[in-house]
Amino acid sequence: MSKNQHYFNTNKNTWNEKVKVHSKSSMYDMEAFKKGKSSLMPYELKALGNVNGKTLLHLQCHFGQDTLSWSRLGAKCTGIDLSDQGIKLAQKLNDELKLNAQFVCCNVLETSAFVKDTFDVVFTSYGVIGWLPNLKVWGEMIAEKLNKGGVFYMVEFHPIVWMFDYLEETPLMKYGYMQDEVIYEEYEGTYANENSSMISKEYAWNHGLGEVITALTNAGLHIDYLNEHYESPYNVLPNLKETNTGMFEAEHKLYPLIFELKATKI
Repeated sequence: MSKNQHYFNTNKNTWNEKVKVHSKSSMYDMEAFKKGKSSLMPYELKALGNVNGKTLLHLQCHFGQDTLSWSRLGAKCTGIDLSDQGIKLAQKLNDELKLNAQFVCCNVLETSAFVKDTFDVVFTSYGVIGWLPNLKVWGEMIAEKLNKGGVFYMVEFHPIVWMFDYLEETPLMKYGYMQDEVIYEEYEGTYANENSSMISKEYAWNHGLGEVITALTNAGLHIDYLNEHYESPYNVLPNLKETNTGMFEAEHKLYPLIFELKATKI
């Protein structure tokens, strides 16, 4: 077994456990979601606008709430994720809510082997690229899955955020902005429920903005914009304060918490 396969298998096991915890958490608020509440955040809603009638591929979809939220807006969606438990729950939710999304369990880097269609939109969001050792393969897959004129949109935590070790009492800058070496962390709980007794064992990689943009442009995509924001829609980092827009920001405002990127297949 290759090193990367060991890393992926460990992450898959952890995400299978996270599905059980997250699906019962207040952060994912399953009851409100089932009653019609969208899980999508302002950044992606503004960026993608009217998706009615468009085909949409959602990469690393967890248990499908965002995928199904796009479905509710009229998109014809396919969601993929590494976690078989996540995909199982996503399919169950799709059936229960009588939506028409499809879900596929696979490693995101192997999407092309499992999903043969091409799409008007490819979407990915919040805590996704850190699980990938290689963005070159990722960029090529995105370009391959887009129709001509199609749009790729991602919104993600800023690379500077991942330079810190949050397992320390006071977050400590410990990891490289661009770091080839894998980062291993093991801790109790998960971002959606810090009091959970589950043990998260995670392998991750840090990718700078230059690597992200180069992976996409080398694959033939045109970058429409790259925006950086101080405000995060999720309160998942230490010592954030809520703003009057319902977002969260660090008091120091020394660096952005989020970036969003939109690209087009010419």
